[in-house]
Amino acid sequence: MSNKSIEGDQHWKSAYRSFYYAYAEEPEDIVLEANKTALLVIDVQNTYMLPKDTEFETIRWQPFYERMTNTVIPNTAQLIRQCRSLGVEVVFARIACHKTDGRDRSLSQKKPGFNYLLIPKDSGEGQFVPELTPADDDIVVIKTTDSALTGTNLRLMLRNMEITDVIVTGIFTDQCVSSTVRSLADESFGVVLVEDCCAAATDELHRHELEIINMIYCHVVNSEELLSFFDAE
Repeated sequence: MSNKSIEGDQHWKSAYRSFYYAYAEEPEDIVLEANKTALLVIDVQNTYMLPKDTEFETIRWQPFYERMTNTVIPNTAQLIRQCRSLGVEVVFARIACHKTDGRDRSLSQKKPGFNYLLIPKDSGEGQFVPELTPADDDIVVIKTTDSALTGTNLRLMLRNMEITDVIVTGIFTDQCVSSTVRSLADESFGVVLVEDCCAAATDELHRHELEIINMIYCHVVNSEELLSFFDAE
């Protein structure tokens, strides 16, 4: 498996370095055991692929739509297939509310602006995009918080299944993905974030957040590199 990243010739060990880690030693090789690893897909839901309220906003978001359609969704679908073949547990987390009026949402999801989300759990817009539909036996958690751990029993289920490492994908890199990564790290899971299976509203926000969380809360890699981390046994 090639170690060449989408950054060019940079290897995952040296890419996405923040000020804090600019001159740090390279991390050790990542070794993942399939039966102790989970792939987590966060919030790749229909609502985020819908046109915005105005033509101007829809045009402004076009780079995001293109990244999702051409990169994130197909890469994630392929990664799900690959992880299933290896015996990696595939888990989905989605934003939704249990009450139709959204009273059960966290404060961050009630605030006005982009973060305001009122998505009843059974609504079509709250489901995962068709390309990433969960299988019957996949764990799917509904979260009313940014972090997939804070507002669900996902941490408990991962511990029950003796999962030690979590591969993170989804949207948005600088919001729910980052919040989940930090929560997983605080709970002492090993975290690998697959950068070409994630997106923020802009590439600038995406890259900036990767630099912030890399090395301390997770290791940022791409999907081509990821499969080389699994034990060959």
